[in-house]
Amino acid sequence: MGSGGRQPLLWAALALAGGILTGVYLWRPPMWWMVTTVSFILFAILLLHRRGRAAKLVGLCAIFAGGALVVQVRLPENLGGLDVLQFAEGREVTVTGHVIREGTLVQEGENEVRQQMDVETEQVMWMDQTVGVVSGLRVSFYAKRGEDHDPPVRIFRYGERLRFPVKLHPPRNFRNSGAFDHQQYLAGIVALGSVKTERVELLAGFSGNRAELWRTRIHRSIIEKVHSLWSPAQAGLVDAMVIGEDAFISRDLRVDFQRSGTYHVLVVSGMNVGILAFVTCWVLRRLRVSDLVASVVTVLLAVAYALLTDVGAPIWRATLMLALYLGARLLYREKSML
Repeated sequence: MGSGGRQPLLWAALALAGGILTGVYLWRPPMWWMVTTVSFILFAILLLHRRGRAAKLVGLCAIFAGGALVVQVRLPENLGGLDVLQFAEGREVTVTGHVIREGTLVQEGENEVRQQMDVETEQVMWMDQTVGVVSGLRVSFYAKRGEDHDPPVRIFRYGERLRFPVKLHPPRNFRNSGAFDHQQYLAGIVALGSVKTERVELLAGFSGNRAELWRTRIHRSIIEKVHSLWSPAQAGLVDAMVIGEDAFISRDLRVDFQRSGTYHVLVVSGMNVGILAFVTCWVLRRLRVSDLVASVVTVLLAVAYALLTDVGAPIWRATLMLALYLGARLLYREKSML
């Protein structure tokens, strides 16, 4: 490839770098960047066959906005540092914080349920000392499931502010060679803890992102619908295969899938995006929709699915490759897309 082929890639790389830099120092709601990115993409496609240079310029603007969007929606690697570890010595402290990742209610025993969630601390109180600390915690809330006439177990949702006593401890790894790296898996989570639900105080106010609030509501409604249609054992498998929720899969069932070499079925990845794209394109083509409209609708559905599942890099990587493929097809480069 000559220098002429590398020049567009250089401009695209510069636009992406500029968007990332802008996203770091100029915060705007992620929904703004998402709408801007999609608008530029659609505008560039409309200009593609008439004004090539204008389409390239608008395309670079879309890449710029996409870079800013990636920075805004990414999870921080460390929520405020390791300051909370000074309290993770087995002593009970009172934590005030808000829910940043809600969990589902899972049956732990015959009469006990658990809700595991991530909490971003606002302050930690120990004895008569109150310290402002911003760190990530993973906390398990346990409760007894009562009789049918008893009030339902309190479930905490995204953005709610809580105050609760808890004994914190840092995540630890087994020192066996090749063992699962628990600390790396919990990147951004500084300490762990557990507390009884009855000792949690719900505070006034909301702290979080409204777009994430709506995403969690839709995610939760899908899980509730699945569990209303299938039995508990089957519903757990459907949750994992469709939206990546594996909280309802038992440890024994997880081990069975791992031993049989079919655990990838329970992981949302590029296969799910491929199935969604294939079905969407097939239906739209049967309705005699143009390639342009079918491609745009397919990419938008894939992005919405990636946002809904929220499983990280695998789903976003597949969505990006799908967008590149469909974009290349619109340029009539089916045999040499890259």
